[in-house]
Amino acid sequence: MNSISIIGAGIGGLTLGNILKQQHMDFSIYDSVPEIKPVGAGIMMAMNAMQVFDQLGLKQKIEEAGNKIHKISITNQYLKPISDTNSLEFEKKFNSCNVAIHRAELQRILAENMGIENIQLNYNLKQIIKKENYHLHFENREEIESTVVFGADGIKSNIRNQILKTGTIRDTKQKCWRGLVDFELPEKYNQEALETWGVGKRFGFVRISDKKVYWYAVIKDKNLNPDTDLLSTYSDFDPLVIKILEATDPKNIIFNDITDLSPIPKWHSDNLCLIGDSAHATTPNMGQGACQAIEDAYIIGKLLEKSKNFNSVFEDFQKIRRKKVDYIVSTSRQVGNISQWQYGTSLRNFLIGIIPESINKKMIEKIATLEM
Repeated sequence: MNSISIIGAGIGGLTLGNILKQQHMDFSIYDSVPEIKPVGAGIMMAMNAMQVFDQLGLKQKIEEAGNKIHKISITNQYLKPISDTNSLEFEKKFNSCNVAIHRAELQRILAENMGIENIQLNYNLKQIIKKENYHLHFENREEIESTVVFGADGIKSNIRNQILKTGTIRDTKQKCWRGLVDFELPEKYNQEALETWGVGKRFGFVRISDKKVYWYAVIKDKNLNPDTDLLSTYSDFDPLVIKILEATDPKNIIFNDITDLSPIPKWHSDNLCLIGDSAHATTPNMGQGACQAIEDAYIIGKLLEKSKNFNSVFEDFQKIRRKKVDYIVSTSRQVGNISQWQYGTSLRNFLIGIIPESINKKMIEKIATLEM
C-alpha cells in the first residue's frame, strides 16, 4: 500500500518527487524503463524552471553540469540575425538564467537528490482501477494499491486515457531530428542558442557542455522518415549547419513527430492528478514543455504546504495553472506554424524582425514569472 504513487520518472515526475521529499511525504515513482541509461538529447531549462531548482537547492549543480545561455537568437538560413533576445536584465530580476543541459544529466541530478531508492523501474502501467483506493496493474504482474496517484506519464498517458477518458493528440505534420555531437562552435556562440529559419524547415543548435553541442532539425512534411538525408535537405543552409550534421554519428540522432495535446477540460479526478505532458503537452517551439511540468510540481508543492487535502489542492492547482499553460500551448503552436512557412519567408523574416523589443520582453517576463 502506497500513500502516493507517481507514474513516470521523467523531468516532471522527478521534480515532483524532489518537492514531496522536501515536505517529508511518502511516495514512490514507477517507470517503464528497465534501467536508467544516459539517453536522450539536450534540453533548455528556462528561468522559470531554474527558479524552482533554486528552491530545491539544485540550481548550482544544474548550472555546473550544463551551459548558461544569455542570448536566444532567430536567424535566417545563412545565420544573418532576424531577432535576438538578451536575457541579462531578467537574470538579475529573477536571480536565474537559462541553462542548456543534456536531458539525461538533468534527470540524474534530480534522481540522486530525491533518492534513487524511490524509483521503481520496469513498471509499465497496464491498467488503473478506482476502488476505495487506486489499484495499479503493471505489465510485470505487480499490483500496487495507492491512495493518491499522479500521472506524469507523458502525452500518451495511460492515467489520462483510462481515468479521465479525454485528450486528443494533434499532429503538426512536422518531423524533428535531435542530435548530440562533440563539436567546437565558434566562440561567439558559446552562450547563445540559435534557431535558423529557412523555407519550410529550421535548424537550432546550442552548446550544452564544454564539448557537446545539441542540435535539432524540423521539417514540415508529413511524408518524411528517420532516414531522410539531412545533409542534402539542409545543403542551402550556412556551412556551419552542414559541419554540425557531418560531425554527428547517426547513432546519436533521435527522430520524432511534433505533436501536442488539445486542451482537456479537467486535469484531476478523486485523489488523482495529471502533470506536465499528461495534462497539457505542448510543441517544443518555446522550449517550455519540461519547464511547465516543473512549474506544475512547484505549484502542487506550494499548495500542499497549506493543505494536505489533495482534492482541494488539485482543484486549486488547475485554477492557478490553466491560463498560463493554455497560453504556452497556443503560442507555441503559432510559433511553430510561422517558423515553418513555405511561402513568403522574406516577408515573415521582416515582420518578425520589426516586433518591438518591449513585446519580446513582456513575453519573457510572463513565462519567467512563477505564479505563487
